Amino acid sequence: MRKIHSDDVVSILKYFKDLEDPRCAVNRKHLLGDLIVICVFAVIAGADGPQAIGVWADAQREWLLSRLKLPGGIPSHDTLGRLLALLKPAAFQHCFAQWIASLRGQGEASAEDTEIVAIDGKALRRSHDRRRSLGPLFLVSAWSVQRGISLGQLATAEKSNEITAIPVLLEQIDVKQAIVTIDAAGCQKEIAAKIVDGGGDYVLALKGNQGTLYRAVEDYIAQHLENDFADVTARHYEEVSKAHGRVDTLIYYQLPVPETLPKRHLWKGLRTIGVAVRISEQNGKETTEIRYYISSLRLGINRFAKAVRGHWGIENTLHWCLDGVWMLLSGRTKVGFAIAMRRTTWLG
Repeated sequence: MRKIHSDDVVSILKYFKDLEDPRCAVNRKHLLGDLIVICVFAVIAGADGPQAIGVWADAQREWLLSRLKLPGGIPSHDTLGRLLALLKPAAFQHCFAQWIASLRGQGEASAEDTEIVAIDGKALRRSHDRRRSLGPLFLVSAWSVQRGISLGQLATAEKSNEITAIPVLLEQIDVKQAIVTIDAAGCQKEIAAKIVDGGGDYVLALKGNQGTLYRAVEDYIAQHLENDFADVTARHYEEVSKAHGRVDTLIYYQLPVPETLPKRHLWKGLRTIGVAVRISEQNGKETTEIRYYISSLRLGINRFAKAVRGHWGIENTLHWCLDGVWMLLSGRTKVGFAIAMRRTTWLG
């Protein structure tokens, strides 16, 4: 993840200068830009709510006072909480996405280290409210794998709306020269075209929702696997990872898209297909998971493997954080947050 430097104070103030201040003009003691800088830096440092942001700000008092105006001194967590409750999510996200886009290319990654943007949906645990007939809140998120930061989020009424939410989310983020990974729910021709038109590449997982295409890819790879891909060009890569008593063996194959693939011409930029096999061993038990993919990537097994591995990682980063933060909220705050998100969602 990119380190935050003091120069970023200036860039945050620049990209958030047009953000509308939702607070009452009476008795304002703190500048909006100062509060935004504190909130953004604190969350990047690991703060998970207004109180934690306030603790971080107090601990960084000297550093903040030397870089911000802070006419009212270090704000309290109550002040920060009130601001966060009043901010319009869509307006904040617009400014935040512009700031994140400005950071691309400034991190420690080399020019060859292409950014991977994993897009996935997640139903927040315990976010339903039966008394108000509200189902669980479902968020579709764009996650920068290398930077460990969310590039954008959209709330939807239910998981079935993920297909329509993804194109809207893609319009809000910069995917130029990035590899966008999406699970099977987002494996749609329109989504693939939107990524390519935005200057990016895609790696899309296949499942039953693309029945004919899924079976064709599965059969083609299985057929050539029998003779170790002697009759076709193929790339192969294996790696082993160990963590928490589990050993994962990851096996990847990538092949040029075959001429006989059904309706291949309808998928804009389609160049390769691939398969990823994960064999996990834990407590003497072995499980196997197989996923098939279509992609606009050229042959290059390392990039393909890194994209697939990066998308799997979203479960252990963004989704875990969303569940954790949600469980920390009080019952009343949960209801208010869920209602607010539904009111501000593009679905209306």
